[in-house]
Amino acid sequence: MNIILITGASSGMGVEFALQTDNIFDRVDEIWMIARRKEAMLEVAQHMDHTTRILDMDVTNDAHFERLANLLAEEKPTIRMLINCAGYGVMGKFTKLQAKEQLGMIDVNCRALTRMTYLCLPYMRKNSRIIQLASSAAFMPQPEFAVYAATKAYVHSFSRALNRELRPKRIYVTSVCPGPVDTPFFDIAEKDGKILAVKKLTMTRADKVVAQALADSYHKKEVSVYSGFIKAFHIMTKLIPHRVLLMILGCIQKP
Repeated sequence: MNIILITGASSGMGVEFALQTDNIFDRVDEIWMIARRKEAMLEVAQHMDHTTRILDMDVTNDAHFERLANLLAEEKPTIRMLINCAGYGVMGKFTKLQAKEQLGMIDVNCRALTRMTYLCLPYMRKNSRIIQLASSAAFMPQPEFAVYAATKAYVHSFSRALNRELRPKRIYVTSVCPGPVDTPFFDIAEKDGKILAVKKLTMTRADKVVAQALADSYHKKEVSVYSGFIKAFHIMTKLIPHRVLLMILGCIQKP
C-alpha cells in the first residue's frame, strides 16, 4: 500500500497539501492526515477522492506517537511522501512571552518533526519524498520572533543535511521556506497584538506556495522558495551581513 502522510492536516498549509496531493497523485492508495482536530480533518476529507486515514494525534504526545508506530508496523505501508506541516509560532519579546509556549514551539517545530521523520524513514523507498515546512524566518535571526525563527533554522538545516544523506538511497528532502502565507498561522502568532509589518507587503496564498513546493519536490530541489520578494530576501541574507539586515528589519517593524 502506497501512502502520503501529512502532519498539521487540519488547517492552513496542511489542508492545502492534502487537497493538492489528492488531485495530483494517482498511484497512491491512501492519504493519512494527522492533527489534533479530528472534526476539521473529516471535513477536509469529504472533498477528497483518495481514501483518507484520519489520525487525531498530538505530535508532542509520546502515547500518540507509539500508536502511530504500532499502526505502521502492522500495516507496513510504503510512504511515498511525508509532509511535515505541524508547527506554530508566537511573536513578541522573548522575556515577555510565556516559557511554556516558547518551549512548545521547540517541541512541535523541531522535536516532533525530527521524530516523525525518523519514524517514517524505514517505510520509504526509492523516489520517496520528504517535504519539511520551514520558513523564510530560517534565513536569519528574527527579533521578537526569536524562538520561532530559531526552530525554522533548525528545520531548514536539518532538511538540507538529510537530503544529502538520503540521496544515495534516492530519497529526496525539500525544505519549504515561504514568507507570510494567508493561513490561520497568524491568529496564533499575533495573539498578543504584535503585527508583522512586512506581512502586508509579502503575503501570499497557500495554494501557490504548496503548488511550488510540490513541483520543487518533484524536481528533487533541496529548497523551495515562493515569490520574487522572498527569493530576493534569501539572496540578501547570503550577501549582506545579518547585523545590517537586522538594523533594516528593525526600521521596517517600527509602528
